[in-house]
Formats: sequence, C-alpha cells, structure tokens
Amino acid sequence: MSTTAMRDYLDGPHKAARDVVRAELAAHADLGDLAVRLPRDEYRDRILDLLLRSAAEGLPARGYPKEYGGAADLGGFIAGFETLAFGDLSLMVKAGVQFGLFAGAIQHLGTEQHHQQYLADAISGRLLGCFAMTETGHGSNVQALGTTATYDESTDEFVVHTPTAAARKDYIGNAARHGRMAAVFAQLVVGGERHGVHCLLVPIRDADGAALPGVTLTDCGPKLGLNGVDNGRIVFDQVRVPRAALLDRYAQVDADSNYSSPIENPDRRFFTMLGTLVQGRVSVGGAAINASKVALTIAIRYGAQRRQFGAPGSEEEAILLDYRMHQRRLLPLLARTYALHFAQAELVDEFTRVFSDESRDEHDRRALEAQAAGTKALGTWHATETIQMCREACGGAGYLAENRLATLKADTDVFTTFEGDNTVLLQLVAKGLLTDYRESFGKLDPLGTARFVAAQAVEIAVEKAALRPLIERLRDVVPNRNDAADPDAGLRDDAYHSGMLRYREEHLLSGVARRLKAGIDAGDDPFDVFNRCQDHVIAAGRAHVDRIVLEAFQSAVRNAPDEVRPLLQDVYDLHAVATIEAERAWYLEHGRLSPGRSKAITALVNDLCAVVRPAAVELVDAFGVPGSAVEVPMVVPSQHE
Repeated sequence: MSTTAMRDYLDGPHKAARDVVRAELAAHADLGDLAVRLPRDEYRDRILDLLLRSAAEGLPARGYPKEYGGAADLGGFIAGFETLAFGDLSLMVKAGVQFGLFAGAIQHLGTEQHHQQYLADAISGRLLGCFAMTETGHGSNVQALGTTATYDESTDEFVVHTPTAAARKDYIGNAARHGRMAAVFAQLVVGGERHGVHCLLVPIRDADGAALPGVTLTDCGPKLGLNGVDNGRIVFDQVRVPRAALLDRYAQVDADSNYSSPIENPDRRFFTMLGTLVQGRVSVGGAAINASKVALTIAIRYGAQRRQFGAPGSEEEAILLDYRMHQRRLLPLLARTYALHFAQAELVDEFTRVFSDESRDEHDRRALEAQAAGTKALGTWHATETIQMCREACGGAGYLAENRLATLKADTDVFTTFEGDNTVLLQLVAKGLLTDYRESFGKLDPLGTARFVAAQAVEIAVEKAALRPLIERLRDVVPNRNDAADPDAGLRDDAYHSGMLRYREEHLLSGVARRLKAGIDAGDDPFDVFNRCQDHVIAAGRAHVDRIVLEAFQSAVRNAPDEVRPLLQDVYDLHAVATIEAERAWYLEHGRLSPGRSKAITALVNDLCAVVRPAAVELVDAFGVPGSAVEVPMVVPSQHE
C-alpha cells in the first residue's frame, strides 16, 4: 500500500486546507514542548503570537463569508481547525474560542450591523474575544443561567449584571489575559418580563488591557492542561451596553421596550440559537480524534522499534509490537481511530450541507445536533482512552514530558466535558431517538400497533426462554457452506456487523421506551421516571452512535480507491469485531451470541491484529502528523515520512 494514497484518501476533499495547517505547524518546531519549557504567562503570549500569525495567513477566515475576508469554505475551515490538534492543543483551543465561538456567535446570532462592525476584526484577530456562556453554578444547564441583561428604556441600553456568586462566568477562554470583548449569554429582561437566554456583545477591556468599569476579571489559575489558554472568570456589576449590542437574528428589542421574535415558542427559540453554535462541538470532536492520531503515531512507531525480552535461548530481543498483547493494546484503538475519522468526515459534510442551505428544516438541524453530540462524545472518550493506553504501552519513556504523551494526556482530558459533558450529550442523542420512536409508533394503525406489541412480547419471551443461544449453538454445530470453508467468514460479514449493532441499538431503545411509558402510565413523576432510566437512556444513545460510526467506516471502505481498499477492509473488520467483542456480555445476556461464537469473535480479533500488524506503521504515517509533532526523543523518524 502507498502511504501517500491512504493519506490522500483520509484527507478527503479538504486536503488543501489540512496541508496548509500542516505546513504552518511544521514551521514551528518548538510546538511540542512549549507547555513544559515556558512559564505560564510567556506560554500564553507565545500561543497568542502563533494565533495572530495564523490569522495573518488567513487560516481562520476560510470558513467565513468572502465579504469579510473569508473563503466561504466551512468544511475546509473545520478540517484546518482539526489539523491544529496535531500541534500544541492550547493553540487549537484558543483558536476555537476566538474564531469558532466568539466570531461564530457574531456571524450566526448577529445581523448585518454586527457583521459589518465586528466580523472582519474578529476573524483577523484585531478584536480578541471571549465566549461567556458557562457559569459557576449552572454548567451545562444554559437555560438556567443567572446573568441578566435588563433593558433600560430611559437610556436605550441593556444593563448586564451578575446577581449571585453562582452566576459568575467561569472557565472563559481569553478572559484572564487577552480578550477585549465577550459574547455574553444572559437572561433577557424587557419591560419587567423575562424572555430567556440571549447573547450580547459586551466590552470587558480597554485598548491597554485594563478591565473596564463594572467588569471584574480574575484568572482561573493553573489547570491540569491547556495552560496556554488564559481561562478566567467574569463578574458584571451593572455594566451598560447599547441596545445594538444584542445579537438580534432571532429576537429584537425596539426603543419602546417591545420584544419580538420570529420564533414564538421560547424553548424552540432557545434551542435554535444554541443549534447555530454546533460548529464548536463538531470541531472539538474532530480535534480529539486527531490528538489520538498523534498518540498512536508516537506509540506505534516506538513499539515497532523497541525490543524487550525474546524467545528463550535467542540472542535477539523481540520487537514490542510483535507481542500479541501489545497488538491488542494498540491496534483495535488504531482501527477505531480510523472509524471515528470517517464518521467525523461524514459529520463535517452534513454540517456543511445544513449550514450552506438556509432551506434545510428544523428536523435536519436537530439531526445534525444529535450527530455532532454523539460523535463528540465518542471521539473525546476515545482520545482519553487511547492516549492513556499509548502512555502505558511506551512504559517509562511515555511518562517523560519530552516524549509528549504526558502533555497530550493533560491537554485532552477536559475535552470530555468541554463543549458539553459527554454523558449529557448522549442523553441528548437518546432523547432525539425517543422522540422519533414515539412519532413512528404514533403513525401505526391499530393492526400495526398490535403487531408491534406482539413482536415486543415475543422478543421478551425469547430472551427469558434463552432460545436464541440454542439457535446460535445449532449454527455453530452445523456451519453453513461459507462457514465450512472459512470458520470466521460470517464474522467478517458487513451485514452481520450492522445487524448486531442495529439489534443492540433498537433493543435498548425499545426497552427504555417501555420503561418510560410504564412509569408515566403508573402516575409517577416524569422526572423521577427518567432519572430511574438514565443509565438505560445513555446506553441507548451510545449504541446508536456506535452503529453510525460502524456504518460510516463501511461506506468509506466501499468508496476507497483500489490501492487502499484491501488494507482498509482489514482495519474495518478489526474495528467491527472488536466493537462486538466489547459488548459480548450484553449479547450473551440477550441471546445474540452463544459461548462458542463469543470465543470465536475473540480469536478473530487476535487474528486480525496479526493481519494489521505489518502495516501498522504505514497506517499511522498515513495520518500525516507533521514530523515536529511526533519526532520525540524515544522515536526514530519513520522511513515512511
């Protein structure tokens, strides 16, 4: 296989955008150790300098309208942002705050007046900003934010105020040192009436960097990682901004205290506003997947070089990556990284389609939000697991800061709660599935409903009687024609993989739907009913995303060039079978696997690790991580670079 061909296929239609960022990262050979080499304030200023250099090169502007200096290339913008994760993650996060969240709020929530006044400066870095949503006491519960923005008709101003300690804006990127303006999310109060959370642009510093009157700025202090980002806290004390500071795409306030919105329902209006900011969630998930690629590149290259122990009597020690357990540690994670890469690519394509077409309806946007939430959750959890395993696989060398895994581990840890706590996000996914499930059920005629209920009853009865394991045992004893020629042929069948994951998803979803309905029909409080089922809800959401990721990989294999398809098929098979193996206890409990077939799956994972092993270094080289990001002291540069 040609490493270049695989890299080109992975890069996809946005290869040019990725290569521009790769070249920019390669030009700064010191990016790998800034976090451990520089004092905190110097580190933050160095990150700012790199941010402004990238802005001067026009990299952040790629996704914005041409009239403001952009290229109107949303997909390329996100691809470039993801690629920043190959370098210093503080730079990537600071870029996300400035060019994704702050500038994104202006673009998506503002109107022409805001675009004309602020957008070009925001995407060029001339106006450094913050995204002030999160509060100390409310976290992910944005609807319950305590900050208020009260309209004063006598002065035609909004008064922004922090009424309690719990309403303090917290963990705000750019707030501690560099930000001059904040996109502040607050409860809008007009004429004594609350209208829910809206966003306003509020200056927080003057040109000399001093806090403006009524604004208190404090530093969050040292963090587990990402110390190149100046996270801070903001408190407002009756800060006045003009009425035009309201980002008014979805709601307007006139000089006579009249509030109006094209979206009458407050909840729908709120979720529509938040939905326009889904870009941040899309980008963080992709960045986490790319951070996994960096860790795997380091660990697999090291494992392909490092020798330890060996056969008794042999003078030569064995290569680490030739040990089956070392393969088991790293290669299924490599396969899952490929799977998540293709799922992320599909998500970016859908994001581009939805946000490039104003006619796309609310259902499309909600589906995109759910897809983004699920992919971000699995991508960031995967990064945490992968980087930890890579660190362990590199032993003591992996623990040294100079070899970068320690910094990767620290810097990515927050991704699981950044841009939404993963557990909350999977709950969002499952709620969307339950809504669709309820609507589909509601469309059934009486006969269809009866058949559905009967099918559910039969399914439960089958599980209780343990008939499915019996059927699986019969299949194991009497193999079909294909199985006779190749005992695990059926286990490498795409339809088998999809069927297993789809069954788990649908079973979990129907089960939680039954539990919720039973509790509500019994007269229990709906919140208590949902709380009792929350673990079940999360499992259903995760099962859905697992299936989406699997099928994205299947599609990628089908569409791959002939040169890379055979190897990509092997990597896909490893991912698919390892995914089923990870849930084999559930499949055994629910009669979808016999003990014998479960053992065959584990044996096949081992066999596929051996199949993928000879190409492991080429597979990580195909990620195209710039040399300066992975040429750490413990790894000799790869011959495939």
